Amino acid sequence: MTRINEQGVNVAVLGATGQVGMVMRRILAEREFPVKDLRFIASSHSAGQTLQWEGHDITVEDVEHADLRGIDIAIFSAGGGTSKLWAPRFAAEGTYVVDNSSQWRMHDDVPLVVAEVNPHDLDDVPGRIVANPNCTTMACMPVLKPLADAFGLKRLIVSSYQAVSGAGRAGVLQLKNEAQAALDQGADKLVFDGSSIDFPEPTKVVRTIAFDAVPFIGTLVDDGSEETDEEQKLRNESRKILHLPDLAASCTCVRVGVFTAHGMSLNAEFEKDVTPDQARELLSKAPGVALSDIPTPLQAAGKDNSFVGRIRQDQAVPGRKGLALFVANDNLRKGAALNAIEIAEVIAQKHFSEQL
Repeated sequence: MTRINEQGVNVAVLGATGQVGMVMRRILAEREFPVKDLRFIASSHSAGQTLQWEGHDITVEDVEHADLRGIDIAIFSAGGGTSKLWAPRFAAEGTYVVDNSSQWRMHDDVPLVVAEVNPHDLDDVPGRIVANPNCTTMACMPVLKPLADAFGLKRLIVSSYQAVSGAGRAGVLQLKNEAQAALDQGADKLVFDGSSIDFPEPTKVVRTIAFDAVPFIGTLVDDGSEETDEEQKLRNESRKILHLPDLAASCTCVRVGVFTAHGMSLNAEFEKDVTPDQARELLSKAPGVALSDIPTPLQAAGKDNSFVGRIRQDQAVPGRKGLALFVANDNLRKGAALNAIEIAEVIAQKHFSEQL
């Protein structure tokens, strides 16, 4: 471990060398997280690397051989299988684990938290494991929470437009290589014929993603619904975070040729009448939300907030009980790394205040 300050909490980042782990390290510094001792942990493949953090050289430890004692908060970004194995082992040593995978999200005794929406769920963490939601759910929650509280959210339909960074570095590389191939061969030929470009074989996204939209993310769920697990996550996680177990929700997840930041088209039906002006007034004061006339992924990339705009009455809902709106949010930053750090901040205040 590396001593950073004389006071604060002892922090470990598992998956520190990965795409999200890199953003986590940056945000820990940006937000001046109250770190006392800091450890970077990863698989044996990355162990031994030296990473710089705020002027300190920190050697990456192999999780298989790491001493898990003395860690107050561990922030995980290492995949569901790794989390399933290691989160209970960290927790058994007294560590609060903030997990960024899907492994623990729907466990009854594991809080699923968006920092601006349900921080009170961190008052009691019986198993010392806290889950970070999926990035699409994450983007929608700061927008939907105040609307749900004020008008009673009844039904939700979402179409997502998800960036390739959500598929990891391999997704980013696939888009880059395909786009370069199209440019080299004359991309404007695609105006007339989608087969006019000899694209490389897809390596991560299931179909060509450059200059395209692919309505399939994740794996099909074996329940006869024909939904993917990515689509079911939004419904199930929204119900848990908003404490609306009967919320009717449906989602179609689409991968698009954008590097970073997801877009979501939302159609929300409420129990009470609501106008676009009322929604804008409410959302202008909501934490983690920024109003934008035309929110786009490029606008949201590198930013913290969920940008929301195109707010209008949903003409398919009788009366004034429906809204249509569009949300854009950085899936790597708020959608993964930032919320995990914010959860850790709340845990530090609630459970380690005497050390701060």
